[in-house]
Amino acid sequence: MTVYDCLIVGGGIAGLQAAIQIGRYGHSALVADKADGRSTLCRSYHNVLGWPDGISGDELRRLGRTHAERTGVRFVKDEIVSASRRGDTFELVGRDGGAYEAKTVLLATGIVDRFPDLPGLVPCLGKTVYVCPDCDGHEVRNRKTIVMGSGDTGAGMAMVLSAMTADLVFVNHERQPIRPDLAKKLRERDIVVVNEAIADVLESNDGEFQGVKLAGGGDIWADRGFIAFGGNEVRSGLAGQLGAERHENGHIMTDARTKMTTVPNLWAAGDVGVHSEQVAIAMGEGIQAAIWMHKALLRMGEEAPAEARPTAAGSGV
Repeated sequence: MTVYDCLIVGGGIAGLQAAIQIGRYGHSALVADKADGRSTLCRSYHNVLGWPDGISGDELRRLGRTHAERTGVRFVKDEIVSASRRGDTFELVGRDGGAYEAKTVLLATGIVDRFPDLPGLVPCLGKTVYVCPDCDGHEVRNRKTIVMGSGDTGAGMAMVLSAMTADLVFVNHERQPIRPDLAKKLRERDIVVVNEAIADVLESNDGEFQGVKLAGGGDIWADRGFIAFGGNEVRSGLAGQLGAERHENGHIMTDARTKMTTVPNLWAAGDVGVHSEQVAIAMGEGIQAAIWMHKALLRMGEEAPAEARPTAAGSGV
């Protein structure tokens, strides 16, 4: 079996940026990607340096993969389901039985947003329906906006967005209770609350959000939408299998300087490690982790017996 210098689990923004850096060092690297991360759903990121008119997650991933492949990084479409240590290397196994071995591992598995399977919703994501108020609160400024959500989570999102627009409706799709103090704040901000399920998301032919159709009948028209259902999945199970410490909410603990976890030679970057949910931060953490993985691999080479040392950086196979 090939022993890679580095195995990156997750081919989203953090994983791709790390792959580019690792490849530029000349290390042997494999990216195992399930190809269903949240970046695959985003039709347009609006706050990324160099893309003032926005860029889709799919396009960023395509460009990142092409860039990484030019440095020699390999890719495999696979979902890693188990991970263990054997001596000085990590062993990872894919859902279909593929086995991989590496000296260092980066977990860039991200998180998965929870939202209902509403017709018309996905085509609008990142384009005119948003998830993160820090990323896209600006996009709803002075526009009529519907928050599609659940209970306190949706109500909290509506309160945050009220700094951007006074024309807000919160559709409590799951009809979960709202804390009395939060409900009082909604009333004070004149935020309309509709406790009714959504049947469909209304969209134009080119994927522009136009509002929602309620299950009980009737439409609510708007210019923009936000989703806020809570209960997002943090994909940190592999970290748990390897004994890495995690926060109570499932996010992986990492060293602020190196992004290494509490397990030696195991790193984490992107949304799985912090809860900032920003593309630029995912990129930064990916490259930050890769720099320190490189340092670790250099140390491994120095500590290896002379006859076992590679003749070029990262030959390691």
